Amino acid sequence: MKKANGRVAMEIGNLRRMKDEEIDLSHIPATADWRKVAVGKFYRPVKKSLTIRVDADVLAWLRGQGKGYQTRINALLRAAMDGHGSHG
Repeated sequence: MKKANGRVAMEIGNLRRMKDEEIDLSHIPATADWRKVAVGKFYRPVKKSLTIRVDADVLAWLRGQGKGYQTRINALLRAAMDGHGSHG
């Protein structure tokens, strides 16, 4: 991401020094319909490299769905974690 400079950097600095309740948000329109909002669009969790052993048929199934099998593994594990209720 490009670093802000000049007037923009000064404005960001001023906003950082303000308390949340001091920032004027009146010019920002209220969002009434949240159905089309992309939840977590900008969230990028830290990735860790690891070695795991999985059954050959499971790996073949994941790879057989095309490129991105590691992403699918992560999605399956995340869905299981989210469905479990406790993340710790």
